[in-house]
Amino acid sequence: MSSDKPLTRASSCLLLASGLLLAGCGYQFRVEGAGPTIGDAPATAVSTPPPRVVIRTLENKSFEPNLEARLTNYLRREFSSGSGATVVPDSEAADLVLSGQILSVSIPTLSFTQTQTLESRTEVIVAITVHETRTRRVVWTQTVKGASEFFVTQDLQFNRVLQNRALEQAGRYLAEDLASRFLLQLESGQLAKPAAKVMPAEPEKP
Repeated sequence: MSSDKPLTRASSCLLLASGLLLAGCGYQFRVEGAGPTIGDAPATAVSTPPPRVVIRTLENKSFEPNLEARLTNYLRREFSSGSGATVVPDSEAADLVLSGQILSVSIPTLSFTQTQTLESRTEVIVAITVHETRTRRVVWTQTVKGASEFFVTQDLQFNRVLQNRALEQAGRYLAEDLASRFLLQLESGQLAKPAAKVMPAEPEKP
């Protein structure tokens, strides 16, 4: 029974010496591959940079004055943050150009009594076109409507303030909607340049 203890000690010393020998000879243990990750796998890097877009001032065909400047600013802000594109000034080189028109601004009545209007809605309709800078080819067109409701009071001046706020809100909704639609088109490849058709080679004559 006592002979097992020396054997165990000798085995331990042998294993320790083997480990030191391997470490001294420069052996290293490595794990092949990228190793474990926490959560989902990292997204594949995009090989192409985001398109550079110029957003020109909208043409105002409505009765609302100075609306084109506000709506254009909303578009530039929303496209900068939520369209997948890089918005650049008109003086810089760009891949795409966005232009459009404010077609109409309407204020329909939602609820009323026999003597007064209780609630109204501001509706703005905008049509935009996106074309390639180099080829002038139209790659996307869209017509959208933004709307926002407001209550009507007995104070006419305050009603105008409420109407202006609803108009601004409708413009923001409209710009956000357009940026989201543009992003969907971009991610689905609808805005990609059409692939050149490859002509089949002619058979060699005998």
